[in-house]
Amino acid sequence: MTTADTTAAPNRGLQWLLGILHGPSQIYFQQNVFAGILIFAAFFVADWRMGILAILGAIGGAIGGRLMGFPLSNVATGMQAFCGTLVGAAVFAALGGEHWYSYVLGVGGGLVTGPVTWAVNALFTKTALKKYNLPYTTAPFVIVATIIALSTLALAVKSPPSDYSTEPWSAFWTSTLTNVSQVVLIDNTWSGAIILLALFISAWRVGVAAVLGSVLGTVTAIIMGESWSEIANGLANYSGVLTAIALSVTFLKSSVASWLYSLPWIVITAIVTLLMHRLGLETYTWPYILTTWVALIVAFYLGGLKRS
Repeated sequence: MTTADTTAAPNRGLQWLLGILHGPSQIYFQQNVFAGILIFAAFFVADWRMGILAILGAIGGAIGGRLMGFPLSNVATGMQAFCGTLVGAAVFAALGGEHWYSYVLGVGGGLVTGPVTWAVNALFTKTALKKYNLPYTTAPFVIVATIIALSTLALAVKSPPSDYSTEPWSAFWTSTLTNVSQVVLIDNTWSGAIILLALFISAWRVGVAAVLGSVLGTVTAIIMGESWSEIANGLANYSGVLTAIALSVTFLKSSVASWLYSLPWIVITAIVTLLMHRLGLETYTWPYILTTWVALIVAFYLGGLKRS
């Protein structure tokens, strides 16, 4: 993920604001204020309460990261806010936004991503794993969100039924957008379109990679016999969107080799996603995380692939 220094920011207040606004864009590995604002907007398009929880989670994550000793320049990049943003969205997906405790958990869960981020980062920078230069990526989010989900089962709300068409071609094209939006737990095609626009604004290669990951993941899900309703709502392969961006243009230097290398790993991500679904496991972005970590370790031993 982008970690460019922003110590030249005029004041501390601006750095904190940048940290919050960069948070959503860093979910997709970008440090772009306009993209961050658009992704926040995508939350509000889906449900204004989800938007509020995403912002509260981002604020909590930024504060938690700073309390754990991450420098303000790092906070300003959004690297401490993006997992909190996702936790806020996950709280809404699990508990809705009707009750006060959702907002407490949104902020509190965001705060907790701070120490979890520190711990995962330490695992990859202070142990034998250091040589692989693995990113902590969204692991702090899935750890915190899974704990929240499992500990609040009695309070969980049912997701509204999807009204997407299950006609094959319609479901296929719908999935190109819902795969993108479900990365941040949004089930909304308009939100997916807004987020995809944000990615193209950040960098055209990022937008293309997102589309590639979405389409290839959907094709894999079709081959594996996934239901058209699951494909249409984006739950079959949102993680493949992240895997595609991560391996083709983010953690590996963009090249013909990196784009080709990403293809089998996008397929593997889709397979892992569907297997986890069929086992009834909390999925979140685990398929992307696990696949990408393995892919980067394999890339370490291969020639022709350079780390960014």
